[in-house]
Amino acid sequence: MANNSRLNGVLLVCILAILAFSQTGCVERKLTINTEPQGALVALNDEEIGISPVTVEFNWYGDYKVRIIKDGYGIVNTHRKLDAPAHDGFPLDFFYEVLWPGLVVDEYEWTFALPKYQPPARQDLIDASRKLKKAAEEEEALETSPGIEK
Repeated sequence: MANNSRLNGVLLVCILAILAFSQTGCVERKLTINTEPQGALVALNDEEIGISPVTVEFNWYGDYKVRIIKDGYGIVNTHRKLDAPAHDGFPLDFFYEVLWPGLVVDEYEWTFALPKYQPPARQDLIDASRKLKKAAEEEEALETSPGIEK
């Protein structure tokens, strides 16, 4: 009888452990990127994620390289920092990701205003090309001067 009681106790503990761990917490992280106007191609850390507005799941907080392109608009090439909430740091992260019985959803949204594309003025392009040509000629003169070693 004692063995049967002991077996029932072990079985009960196993069932409770299975139930406890099957109901463990989970943190879902989402980032939505909007653009004004919408319909721009968005890349995070050099990976295209879609056309704005676009929502992606992510696993880590920190600095993200953001690149946004849309015809007729200037290219946005910048960085944004995504700071972790308090529950994502030690020791609360263990509680929320393992012990908390429900789902925690962290949602963030970034919005970028796209500037209208302004083609450079003709004279600005000519001036820039002359400056580059002069710099290239000076560099070539230095490289071909006698007595100067590389």
